[in-house]
Amino acid sequence: MEVEYHWSTLHVPREDGPDEHMDAYFAFPAEGGPWPGIVVFQEIFGVNEHIREVCRRVAALGYVVIAPDIYHRTVQRLELGYEPEDVAKGRAHKDQTTMEGLLRDTRKAIQALRDRDDVRPDDIGCVGFCFGGHVAFIAATLEDIKATACFYPGGLTTMRPGGGEPSIKLAEEIEGRILVLYGDDDKGIPPAQVEEVRKALAEAGVRYEVRTFVGAGHGFACDKRLSYHVGAANEAWQLVHEMWAQEFARA
Repeated sequence: MEVEYHWSTLHVPREDGPDEHMDAYFAFPAEGGPWPGIVVFQEIFGVNEHIREVCRRVAALGYVVIAPDIYHRTVQRLELGYEPEDVAKGRAHKDQTTMEGLLRDTRKAIQALRDRDDVRPDDIGCVGFCFGGHVAFIAATLEDIKATACFYPGGLTTMRPGGGEPSIKLAEEIEGRILVLYGDDDKGIPPAQVEEVRKALAEAGVRYEVRTFVGAGHGFACDKRLSYHVGAANEAWQLVHEMWAQEFARA
C-alpha cells in the first residue's frame, strides 16, 4: 500500500568547514511512521529529475529518503541529461571524488535521516545507480547500513574513487546485506567483472545476491534513457523492495 509523500531540498552541514554545506533532496511520507531511512546515490548525472523521481517513488512505499549531492565539493546541484557532453561533464566531476569524502557525505546523510522524528534510527539502507551503485557498495561497509542495492555499479573491480586498490577489495568489510544488479548487455561492465564481484562477495562471507537480467543494458532502470528496460527494471526493484521489507521488518 502506497502512502502520500512530500518533498523538499534541505542543507546538510558538511564536516569540511563550518561555512560549507552539502545540499540533499528529501522525500518522505506525509504522516505516520516512524519509517526506515534510505540514502539514494546519484548516477554521474547529478541529483537530476530521474533521481528525484526515484526518491519520491521509494518514499511513497513508506520510507524517508535522502539523495545527497555528492559532487558538492566541485559543483553545486549539478543536473545533467544523457547526451555525450553530459557524460563527459559527469565523469569529470566523478573523477574528482574520493572514498574518504564520499564516506563523510554518507555519514552526514545518515545523520540527517536520524535527526528526523519520522525515521527509525536503526533501520537505514541505501541504493545507488552506476557510479552511485559503486558509492553504495562503499557505503555498505558502514555498520549503519543494514541493506544495500547497487544498480549496475561501474568500476568496482578496476578502481576506487580517489585512488587505491579497487573497491571490490572492501567486500569483506560489508556489514549488512547487499544486492548487486546487472544487465547482461552492459557494454561497460563485462561478464568477467560481474563474476569477479560475485566471487569476492562469496569469499567474504557476506549476505549477498548478484542478479543479471537478460537483454538489459547499462542504465536499464532509468526511464529517461534509451537503455530503459521495463521488465528488468520492475523485476530489479521488486527484489530491492523485498530485501528492504525483510531487513527492516519490525519484531
